[in-house]
Amino acid sequence: MLVQQILKSKPDTGVATIAPGRSVKDAVEVLSKRRIGAVVISPDGKSVAGILSERDIVRELGARGPACLSETVDMLMTAEIISCRGDESSDDVLAKMTTGRFRHMPVMEGDEMTGLISIGDVVKAQLSQLAMEKEALEGMIKGF
Repeated sequence: MLVQQILKSKPDTGVATIAPGRSVKDAVEVLSKRRIGAVVISPDGKSVAGILSERDIVRELGARGPACLSETVDMLMTAEIISCRGDESSDDVLAKMTTGRFRHMPVMEGDEMTGLISIGDVVKAQLSQLAMEKEALEGMIKGF
């Protein structure tokens, strides 16, 4: 399955972004309100300056306590982003996520973000594809 197909299967709620310079507390509020695991740091909603995940925040809370909530997202975000394109396969994306040990990946068209996929989105797509293949094979075996 291709990344663009995965994006089409997701509800179109847009990618959660927050501007550089905003507080970590602001990012936590976005994560909580939208019930998501990561927010993209973007000055314009299309370019990607970084990603701040719940893991990043919890790691800093554990190391430094609640004082980190008043810092800016720029200080905690992952700035070296690995992204994908819409024409990449879910297998390739899953391999990148597994190797890099991260769970969220921006989908880019050139320098513009067109979506964000999570490892959950990819696994769901893979399971759906396996179910369709299973049904097709059972149909062939049973003669349907």
